[in-house]
Amino acid sequence: MEVLKVSARSVPNSVAGAIAGVIREKGAVEVQAVGAGAANQAVKAVAIARGYLAPSGVDLICIPAFVNVVIDDEERTAIKLIVEPR
Repeated sequence: MEVLKVSARSVPNSVAGAIAGVIREKGAVEVQAVGAGAANQAVKAVAIARGYLAPSGVDLICIPAFVNVVIDDEERTAIKLIVEPR
């Protein structure tokens, strides 16, 4: 499954376009965000992507979970959003 990493500075519309593109090509995508700002941008992007895909009859669901990631040799906890069509 393709992984998209979102930061607090990510533009939600751009991330939403990436999510929609991966959903169309591969059927599912994992969105990872470390920190409150990044999680906020990621959730906004999923909501926007849902609007992008709805006219073509695709309804998205989002499954949240935690995942440990290594950043600069330090283990951090990230939010993982698995996004797939219903």
